[in-house]
This record gives sequence, structure tokens and C-alpha cells, in this order.
Amino acid sequence: MSTTRSDFIFYADRLIRLVVEEGLNQLPYRKCTITTPTGQTYSGLRYEKGNCGVSIMRSGEVMEQGLRDCCRSIRIGKILVQSDEDTHEAKVVYSKFPNDINCRKVLLMYPIMSTGNTVEKAVNVLKDHSVIEENIILLNLFCTPVAAKHVISHFPGMTIFTSEVHPVATTHFGQKYFGTE
Repeated sequence: MSTTRSDFIFYADRLIRLVVEEGLNQLPYRKCTITTPTGQTYSGLRYEKGNCGVSIMRSGEVMEQGLRDCCRSIRIGKILVQSDEDTHEAKVVYSKFPNDINCRKVLLMYPIMSTGNTVEKAVNVLKDHSVIEENIILLNLFCTPVAAKHVISHFPGMTIFTSEVHPVATTHFGQKYFGTE
């Protein structure tokens, strides 16, 4: 069955938004009083400062808009991890984060996880920047059982949110989303 690109993006964005919102539910918040436009007060909640997103480029960037739709001013960092075509060894090519990332909760965005190697490299880069494992929340759409076990065994303190664990993870998600297939 074939899905049009516009339908694919629509449903992918919806799924991304659900996973992002679940990840946001894990961030620290505080109670606050809100005054509505009609002058009424309401007891509400406000996120604590110090949260950020980090997308593992390129496919992780599809999740950025879903995060920005929920948190307009959230800071977003980037990590580029590439795998060697012959050895399949993942290596970090680029990373850019907020200067104080070690003081923040990090929503790490990577939609498709087949082996867990890319996420492992990305988390190690965050840890090299003094981000503690318990402050990292992985937002993922689809992962294999092998990838889930790999990441959990290496980073037991990290939280992972995914929509599906299945033996076969799609490899064309980013290409279909960006129209480069």
C-alpha cells in the first residue's frame, strides 16, 4: 500500500506530537497562579526553566517542529552522527548545544532506532558535556527490540518514550518525510 507524502507527513506529525507531549509530561514544573483575560485567577502549572531539545541530525530534525509547537521558546541543540559504510561504526561529526546543557533536562529526538548505536554515541556526547543520564529523555517513534535492549543496557537511568517496538524498523522515514527518497 502506498501513502502520499502529504498524508505521510500529516500522520507522522501527529505521532511525533503525541510522543513529544508524553516526554514533556516528564519535565519538572511548579504551581503558579494565572490571571485570565477576564480577570479570573486559575491555579495552573508552569515548566521550570532549564529544559532543551537535542535532535540527532538529520531524521531527528523532523521532531523539532512538534517540540516547538508545544514549547515555542525551547532551545534546541544538534548532534550529527554518521555511520561508516563499511564498518557501520558510528562517529560524531558535529555537535552544538546550549552552553549550560549540563544544567538542563534534555529531550533527545531520534525517530527511528534500528541498532541503538547512533543513540549511544549521541548520549555519550551529552555525557561528555556533563549531562547526567537521568536528565536525558529519548523521544522515539519506532525502534527494534535489539535497539531498545542496547540503549537500556548502556543507559539504565535514561527515560525512553517510543510509539512502537517491532523487529523491523523502517529505514526510509527521513527520506519520505523530507521528500528525498
